[in-house]
Amino acid sequence: MGKDKLRKFKAIDGYKHVLQPSVDEVREGFHMRGKWNTDFFPSNQPLVLELGCGGGEYTVVLAQRDPKKNFLGMDIKGARLWKGASQSKEENLTNVGFLRTRIEWVEQCFAPGEVDEIWITFPDPQIKFQRRKHRMINPDFLAIYQRVLKPGGCIHLKSDSEFLHGYLHGLISSMGLTIHETYHDVYDQILEQPMHEALACKTFYEKMWLEQGKAITYLKFSFPLAN
Repeated sequence: MGKDKLRKFKAIDGYKHVLQPSVDEVREGFHMRGKWNTDFFPSNQPLVLELGCGGGEYTVVLAQRDPKKNFLGMDIKGARLWKGASQSKEENLTNVGFLRTRIEWVEQCFAPGEVDEIWITFPDPQIKFQRRKHRMINPDFLAIYQRVLKPGGCIHLKSDSEFLHGYLHGLISSMGLTIHETYHDVYDQILEQPMHEALACKTFYEKMWLEQGKAITYLKFSFPLAN
């Protein structure tokens, strides 16, 4: 492991707003499950979860924009989390936190109905058919998200993959989900809404893809309310 990674790991080890549970702690049900807004964040307010947050750019920017919500970035890569964790610490953002663990263990970390919104930003599209089970928006993952979301809670997908955008549209249609907004190119279609959440942040990779002429897609949807 390089010195820079070691430095970043050491730094986040000392951050109170970064939790790094062991495998056993998560598998048995993380102790913060059901208690994020009472035992972790200083204010009990809507909880927004960014899955696969990478460097946490989106988590931090959304928290800056909306101090009346709590934002939690989740990723397994500690060296990536360091960036957003350090920035939020420097800016004393009390409505930001980070959880270092695997996306597959979302349900072990959050109680049913504990999360108000989920953001998924630029996930690997896993285009090959044999990799479909690893797509973060496959039917199995969507079922998990539905259980941790409050009734009426929504999911945001922002991606550079037209394939993933279309794949999710197909799932939404087959599962009877509700689309609130959908754009094939956010920077072409919603420029008249400069404060739109989809335009809140350009991540490192997003800037790179835009320079390559790739369109950035966005889709906001929710699950049907139980009868």
